[in-house]
Amino acid sequence: MRQVRNGVARAAAGDGSNGGMVGGTGNGTGGGTGGGGAQGATGPGRGDRPNGPAGLRAQAVAAHRAGRLEEAFALYRAHLARTPGDAHAWTNLGALLRRQGRHDAAALCQRRAHALAPDDLAILGNLGNALHDSDALDEALEVRRRLVAARPEAAETHAMLAATLRGLGRGREGAAAAAAGLARHPGDGELRVQRALSLLSAHDWAAGFEAFAARWETGELVRAACPVPEWRGEDPAGRRILVLPEQGFGDALLMTRFLPVLAARGAEVFLAAKPALTRLFDGLPGVTRLLSTGDPWPDADFSAHMMDLPRWLGVPETGPPRSPPLRIPDRSKARAARLTAPFAERFRVGVCWSGSVTYRANFKRSFGPERFLPLAGIPDVQLFSLYKGPLLEAFRADAASALIVDAAGGDRDFADAAATILEMDLVITMDTAVAHLAGVLGKPVWNLLAFAPFWLYGPEETTTPWHPSMRLIRQARPGDWDGVFAAVAAGLEAETAQWREARR
Repeated sequence: MRQVRNGVARAAAGDGSNGGMVGGTGNGTGGGTGGGGAQGATGPGRGDRPNGPAGLRAQAVAAHRAGRLEEAFALYRAHLARTPGDAHAWTNLGALLRRQGRHDAAALCQRRAHALAPDDLAILGNLGNALHDSDALDEALEVRRRLVAARPEAAETHAMLAATLRGLGRGREGAAAAAAGLARHPGDGELRVQRALSLLSAHDWAAGFEAFAARWETGELVRAACPVPEWRGEDPAGRRILVLPEQGFGDALLMTRFLPVLAARGAEVFLAAKPALTRLFDGLPGVTRLLSTGDPWPDADFSAHMMDLPRWLGVPETGPPRSPPLRIPDRSKARAARLTAPFAERFRVGVCWSGSVTYRANFKRSFGPERFLPLAGIPDVQLFSLYKGPLLEAFRADAASALIVDAAGGDRDFADAAATILEMDLVITMDTAVAHLAGVLGKPVWNLLAFAPFWLYGPEETTTPWHPSMRLIRQARPGDWDGVFAAVAAGLEAETAQWREARR
């Protein structure tokens, strides 16, 4: 069975793309998805000395276009040492740094480029992207408003404005900005997605999930090549409906709550799950048949992607349905019990510091494991790492990691992870699948949120009806993890004091 690519549909127009090189194949305002060329650069063979200023810039552009970023960086640096007033070289260097994830440095380069060429709209667009990425959202908003005023005919300027408004917690205004762009460009998929995400962040579930059907229109996600006709809300009674996976693991965990609802309306529910979730989803209430990658397509009447279920089934005004119970295999439970048994007399806290490194906004929501180390000094606390992924090797190489027991490195799948979470007294994590798994299991979980979090959590809330056992601890301003962890430390001190009192 063909899997759909992981990741949320383009969380912000132009934010995180590889575009932004002035005069290239992108739109020049940072919304292009290709790596483009650089403005005014002349290539070898046009009379430029290879080691002269124009020759160096041409070589830098060629290396940049070819993806040889370290070579391009060295050439841009050499060129700018000789020609520091070249605004286009500065903006190209900023685009390169952005592509490398060096967002603060990228913003500095774009500021310098803009100071040299304040009327250049392409550079202004790159500045807006860099400011957005580096969490200078108020400045990014001002820049993107200027772009809309200067280029109202360009769909991407409206989309980027909507993204920044949503990032500032102004979802309704973001939806209005996207709608203004759609009035000019009614078929633009990126604008439609930005409107959907803005509505969802404002918790307008009906309009938001209806609009979220546009996520397939940007090319960011690929539909499963399913031969079963798409369900569009027809009466499900007596029908066999195949539910398909699509985005991240957390999305699948979040949406399991709608499977019993679909079954209660008379459908026979077939669920296709990614391999890492099949053991955990075996026995889900309401699911008649569970399939995984490589299984033949079942004989079904309709198919529906998981994120479309709330669109067709609705989210009640009283709140979303509760998550169904998960049946965790005994082998996983026994493994988790053995792992945590030596710490039975301690307050056990599971921690996670990063989500998928392939998600392009992971840098905003994640932090290093060293953030958790001060918590290990709280009396009676034992920390357990719930992180599994490519950053695990670096974590294990740090001697300080001995203070955090690696509880997830040997996990086979989410069934093992769920069993470990059940052994915890508390889970403290950034916003990733671990947070949703703890929430679905009903375990106490503190979800540490970036200033502009996933649309599920809204702009200010400290709890969520989607996971009643979850507490939301938010950045007070963009990038403020210090404030978040100060609140975590104080909260954990209080939790352990209550735990000790209860044990007396």
